[in-house]
Amino acid sequence: MSQCPFSNLLDPDTYRDGMPYDMLKDIRKAGPVVKMEDPITGIPYWVVTRIKDLDEVSKQPLVFSSERQGAFPMEMEEAALEMQKNTIINMDPPRHQKVRRIVRNAFTPKRVDSYEPLFRKHAKEIVDAVANRGTCEFVEEVAAELPLIAILELLGVPKEDRKQFFEWTNTMIFADDPDMATSEEDAQIAAMEAIGYAMSLVEKHREQPMDNITGALLDAELEGDSVSEDMYAWMFILILVGGNESTRTVIAQGMRLLMENPDQLQYLVDNPDKISNAVEEILRFNTAFISMRRTATEDCELGGQQVKAGDKIILHYHTVNHDEDVFGEDATNFDVTRAERMPDLYNQLRSFGIGQHFCIGTHLARLELNVMFEEIIPRLRNPRFAEEPKFVRSFFVNAMKEMQISFDPEASADAA
Repeated sequence: MSQCPFSNLLDPDTYRDGMPYDMLKDIRKAGPVVKMEDPITGIPYWVVTRIKDLDEVSKQPLVFSSERQGAFPMEMEEAALEMQKNTIINMDPPRHQKVRRIVRNAFTPKRVDSYEPLFRKHAKEIVDAVANRGTCEFVEEVAAELPLIAILELLGVPKEDRKQFFEWTNTMIFADDPDMATSEEDAQIAAMEAIGYAMSLVEKHREQPMDNITGALLDAELEGDSVSEDMYAWMFILILVGGNESTRTVIAQGMRLLMENPDQLQYLVDNPDKISNAVEEILRFNTAFISMRRTATEDCELGGQQVKAGDKIILHYHTVNHDEDVFGEDATNFDVTRAERMPDLYNQLRSFGIGQHFCIGTHLARLELNVMFEEIIPRLRNPRFAEEPKFVRSFFVNAMKEMQISFDPEASADAA
C-alpha cells in the first residue's frame, strides 16, 4: 500500500485541537471512499466521506455488518467484543429489529413531548444557577445537566444519584484521551459499577414496577425468553452514555460555535423563533459521535473502490455532514440561517445516522437541545471565552473537556 497523505482519522492526536476541518475537506476531495492506514493498530480501513456512500453502507446491514467486529471504531479484545454484542448498536438483522422494538415505545414523539414542561423547568434552574455570576465552566455546569437529568429519569435513577453517574460517564468516555487521568481499566471499573447499579433496579422494579425504559427492558421478551441480565445491563450502559454524552457534546460545541460567530448569536437573540433552525445547523456542523464502524461481509464495490470481505469501513459522520454535494460549496461554513434556505436540512444531516441504526433517541435529543438553547441564548448575554476551550482527544466522541466562559451577569430577583 502506498503511503497515505492524510493523518490517521483513528488517532486521538488528530483531534487534539478540535475537529480538523481542512484535512477532512481534503479527504472528501480525494474521493467518496478513501483507503487509510492505521499505524497504531496495523489495521487499514476505508473511510466514507460522502452522504450517498454512507447511506449505501448504512442501508445494507447484511453486507456491511455492525455485529462482526462491532460498530465502535476502535479495536477490541475478543472478550470485550462478545460483551458488546449485547447492545443494540452492535447487532444486525433480524436480532436488531427485535431488540429495538423493546425500547422504541419509550422514545415515541408523543411520549417525549410529554416531558417538555419538566425539561423547561430543569433548563431554567440550570441557567438560574449561573446567570447572575457572570462566569461558569459551561460544559459541566450547563451543557451536562439536562441531558443527564433527562436520561436518568427515563432510566428510573433518582436525582440524588446524578453526580455519581456523571463521574461514571466521564470515566467511560474520557478513557480514550491520553491527557485524562483515566485508563481503559478505570473505564471498565466505572462500567461495572454502573452495571451494578442497574442490577439494583431489577429488585426495585419487582417491588414497584416502573413505567420507563428500565421497566420496558426488564418486562420484555426476546424470542420467547426474558431479556438476559447481560443484555439488560449493557443496554442500560448504552442508553446512559448515548443519551447523555451525545447531547451534552452538542450543547457545548453549539455554544462554542455561537461564541465564535457573535453576529449569528445576536441574530438568534433578536429572532428567538429561529433557534430551532439553528439547532439543526449545530447538529450538522459538529456531530456528537465522530465515527462508527462496519465490516464488509462480502467482496463488493463501494464508491468506486473494490472492498474485500472482512475490510474495516469507517463511517465518518462529521465528514459527510460537510458534503459539498449536499450542503453546497459553503458546507464548511457555520450558518444558523442554513435551514431557512434549506428547509429539509433536518432530513439531510447524518448526525443521527440513517437506516436500521438511525438513532432511536433523535426526538429526545432535539427537544433537549431546543429547550436548552431557548433558555441559554436570551439569558447568557455577550458570552466570551475566559480561556481557550479544551477538547477531548478522541476519534469516537466529539466531546469538550472544559469551556470557561464569562458573560454579562443577570440581575438577581432580589436586586430587581
